[in-house]
Amino acid sequence: MLHKINLEHVLFLDIETVPEYSDYNDLSDEMKYLWADKTKYQRKDDVTADEFYERAGIWAEFGKIICISVGYFANKDNKRSFRTTSFYGEEKPLLIDFKKLVETHFSQQQHLLCAHNGKEFDFPFIARRMIIHGISLPSKLDLFGKKPWEVTHLDTLDLWKFGDYKHYTSLKLLTHILGIPSPKDDIDGSQVRQVYYEAQDIDRIVIYCEKDTVAVAQILLRLRQEELLTENEVISV
Repeated sequence: MLHKINLEHVLFLDIETVPEYSDYNDLSDEMKYLWADKTKYQRKDDVTADEFYERAGIWAEFGKIICISVGYFANKDNKRSFRTTSFYGEEKPLLIDFKKLVETHFSQQQHLLCAHNGKEFDFPFIARRMIIHGISLPSKLDLFGKKPWEVTHLDTLDLWKFGDYKHYTSLKLLTHILGIPSPKDDIDGSQVRQVYYEAQDIDRIVIYCEKDTVAVAQILLRLRQEELLTENEVISV
């Protein structure tokens, strides 16, 4: 079935998220209580809500998106290329810009959104943050009332599971075992908060996010038993 998909109909993406505030003490008293309550089962007994706040970026209720990188295949004169671009900065404007791209170029039934662990993280996180900002959802993220076969999402983690719902494989591990150049050659997800709030280096995060997006496309190529992208075929626009 994967070979029947036209790669030019797929929008590959990756998001980077951080805690909504740089410091736990910036939260209101009510949000501190709600954070403690939300994370009480994840925290070890000796870890306070304050100490655990550095992980707030993985929850849409307490985190925010600072970058969405997308990529898509193009073919001109039988020459393949993979083009990447990123939306970053203030969350609401970047979400609006991402929505415009999806609605303008990837809104038809044949179009697919693809991410690694996208069904559990990227897609719902984007949708929740859009709702929080009062942004109406593009049809590709509005799943209410849709049957499973009507949801046009691809998830490379889901594909790698082959029906094994217990199995989780990180992007870093999967690229390594499939012989794909690692996107984690500079920073990894655990360092994004520090790079954003302390180093204040959003450009570094954008580069990292785009590399992850390329890696997702490479995984899909490997699953289809096709040649990987070369550096010359990847174009940032």
